[in-house]
Amino acid sequence: MITYRKPPSALRTRSIVFSLISACAAVAFVAAAADTPSRTRRHVEMLASSRLEGRLAGSNGERLAGDYLGAELQRIGVKPLPGQRDFRLPFEFTAGTKDGGSTITLAREMPGGARALSFSDNGDVSGPVVFAGYGIVVPESQDFGYDSYATLDVKDKIVLVLRYFPEDADQKTRAILARYADLRYKAMAARQHGAKAMLVVTGPRSPNAGELAPMSFDTALAGSGIVAASVTGAVGHALFAGVQGKTLEDAQKSLDSANPHVAGFELPGVTARVHAAVEREKRTGHNIVGYLPATTPVATISKPWVAIGAHYDHLGHGEAGNTLAGKEDAGKIHFGADDNASGSAAVLDIAATLAKQPRRRHVLVGFWSGEELGLIGSSAFAAKPPLPLDTLAAYLNFDMVGRMQDNKLTIQATGTSPSWAKLIEQANIAAGFDLLLQTDPYQPTDVATFNLSGVPCLGFFTGTHADYHKPSDTADKIDYEDLDRVADLAAAIVRRLEDAVDAPQFTKVEQQTPPGGGRAGARVFTGTIPDYSTDVKGLLLSGVIGGGPAEQAGLQKGDVIVEIAGQSIANIYDYTYALDVLKIGEPANVVYMRAGERKETTLTPSARK
Repeated sequence: MITYRKPPSALRTRSIVFSLISACAAVAFVAAAADTPSRTRRHVEMLASSRLEGRLAGSNGERLAGDYLGAELQRIGVKPLPGQRDFRLPFEFTAGTKDGGSTITLAREMPGGARALSFSDNGDVSGPVVFAGYGIVVPESQDFGYDSYATLDVKDKIVLVLRYFPEDADQKTRAILARYADLRYKAMAARQHGAKAMLVVTGPRSPNAGELAPMSFDTALAGSGIVAASVTGAVGHALFAGVQGKTLEDAQKSLDSANPHVAGFELPGVTARVHAAVEREKRTGHNIVGYLPATTPVATISKPWVAIGAHYDHLGHGEAGNTLAGKEDAGKIHFGADDNASGSAAVLDIAATLAKQPRRRHVLVGFWSGEELGLIGSSAFAAKPPLPLDTLAAYLNFDMVGRMQDNKLTIQATGTSPSWAKLIEQANIAAGFDLLLQTDPYQPTDVATFNLSGVPCLGFFTGTHADYHKPSDTADKIDYEDLDRVADLAAAIVRRLEDAVDAPQFTKVEQQTPPGGGRAGARVFTGTIPDYSTDVKGLLLSGVIGGGPAEQAGLQKGDVIVEIAGQSIANIYDYTYALDVLKIGEPANVVYMRAGERKETTLTPSARK
């Protein structure tokens, strides 16, 4: 809520009057809306229809959604951006992976015996094989001793590890080990210990015994820094053929109690040759962007652009891996009515309103794709902007604005400018929402992209619900009257931005962290903002959080972290795992690349709830 710097009595009087005005306005608005068809319903129903099949980035459904948005923009009177022929702005991204003919050879090649893991580097590796148990390493910071490599020398060798985690461990131990049983994490551990390849076998005592691990969806553009492949049970048994008195099943059984003193061992005389071939599927997504030209000259206007936007992509049939659908709904269309047909409909409605009015600034109207894969579309726009981003006076984002509860509307990123509080208060007099204002711009939405570019932002949001990222997020559940009201409130804010002589001043928001270091259960906070869309070896920073540990360590946008606390970093996943090595309040050495030059600094993590 907005806080006024007035004496308590004045504050109470003003609050009561303001609440009465807002309540009366809201009642009047709702009464009028009851007799008026919704302006946003047809947009949501079209975008969330089965014909568009969930609008997965790069899919035919996304293309059809883009066609619809483009046609609506044209109908409204929106023009392509200066220098652009149409509304489509393409960008390339990795949409998935498939095996390109990986093989494994022992004494002979074993057809069908291997499949590359989705994050594997491409290459050919040969060498002696070492069995490293489950291949799990629990960081010392977790106060739980388990290291599959504790007694092994695997440098320049191929490691064979079991899939999953010890089958007979007690529930508490299983919960700890499961956290570090992800195959990417196992690959990182193998690489850190000097192995040049990792083979994974699904043991005879595990679920899916003997089966190859699937190539899971993986949006990382880069590999993991090591050749990694899944092998069949037949290959696993063949690798154990020379081990006297012990089979693969015997070895697994001895490990399944999770006794940390049961070690792996070399497979005597066994060598292997691994050929890993991963084909990363490239797709093209499209942002749909245009503008409403100002109706008066802008030569003397400070920052002559205002932008409104929403992502229009969703999860398709859930194949991208971030579905929350249960087994009974696996493979069904994820309609994404609230996420984010509602936001897209709001943007179309705002544009239609503004098109009928005089404008002292240009209004950019943007629909971003690839948001569900990591803000890929808006990041591509900001990386190669068709207009200078420092000419944007502000950006307003709409993400999940169709499921209002109890008249509550959340507006995020209000800390990005001191102008926002007054503008929002004035516009809300007519709308009458119960507002929750959040200063933080570091949200998992496209707001983050524009905030990092120094643009004052607002994010509109009506809250999460039980249908989030499920096929049940359908158009019949949208509250269209309130969605129209959100669009009206935002249009009123944009009108004030258009008419203002001066653009809102940008404020860099510092991330708030609890004082006095960490406590049990707190997460390590580094203040880094990763770039998910670029193919580099390491962690490319798209920015750092103001006042956070990374900024204090001197890290900045464009730096590439290649090592932290002795852990080499090949990609975002390695970095995520490496956070478990860090301890709150204890300095860690960071090696990074800046403009091709290798540099070092010290970062001291803090705690964040």
